[in-house]
Amino acid sequence: MVSAIDKIKIVEENFMKKDLPDFNIGDTIKMKIKVIEADKVRLHPFEGTVIRKTNRGLRSTFTVRKVSFGEGVERVFPLYSPVIESLKVVNKGSVKRAKLYYLRERTGKSARVKKEQTIARASSEQIMQTTVSAPAESEQSIQTT
Repeated sequence: MVSAIDKIKIVEENFMKKDLPDFNIGDTIKMKIKVIEADKVRLHPFEGTVIRKTNRGLRSTFTVRKVSFGEGVERVFPLYSPVIESLKVVNKGSVKRAKLYYLRERTGKSARVKKEQTIARASSEQIMQTTVSAPAESEQSIQTT
């Protein structure tokens, strides 16, 4: 006998998107949102910092904050909403809090979130590996001729 809670979980799993990137609080994300205007649908870009995230299965939401023309704008999006066309993580943020509500009172440089350095290290290591392997191949071709 399957309980009612298990039935709800099975139904919710069918509606969840599988292609969402992993992001957390403090990350800067770039999204494209479907906006209905008259009889057509257009994609509106929205880029900002994630200041809140709730994980409740299909009812998960996240709040994105950006400053537009000197005015702070916050929007709450359902994570599995069909309105979200694409979602991409631009920068990973390094924060020590679960909610970044303190950014509301701050302006300028103090409103920034520190970036994680792990992504930069990984890319520099890949660059070094490719530059090291390239001369080795050219030396082999010189020796054979």
